[in-house]
Amino acid sequence: MASVQNASVAVGRRKTSTARAKLVPGTGKIFVNDQPHFEYFPVVSVQNELFRPFEATETQGKYDVYAIVDGGGLSGQAGALKLAIARALLKEGEEMRARLRAAGVLTRDPRMVERKKYGRRKARKSFQWTKR
Repeated sequence: MASVQNASVAVGRRKTSTARAKLVPGTGKIFVNDQPHFEYFPVVSVQNELFRPFEATETQGKYDVYAIVDGGGLSGQAGALKLAIARALLKEGEEMRARLRAAGVLTRDPRMVERKKYGRRKARKSFQWTKR
């Protein structure tokens, strides 16, 4: 991560993923684990998720993001990074809260994987039942 004095740092989580994002005034570049975002997230729909907080606050191209993501899969990591960026934008200016809330990017997604139960194949799926 780049070390800059006037940076906003925030944490976001989704499923089992965690993202730490550092927001720095810049030109709109996003680096994830020291790679450009389009290399780290190859799917375009996942890449577009990262820009939703900027689109909601109309701050495209004003900040660079340096992020470290860990755990989970690409979708969970993208969701965690989106939340981290939204929280970092909130630290930049409290007046953005209403727009971020309206866009739905400030809410942490509470859905988690249900645990496996004993006597079953997965959380809810049973083994095949035979009558005779």
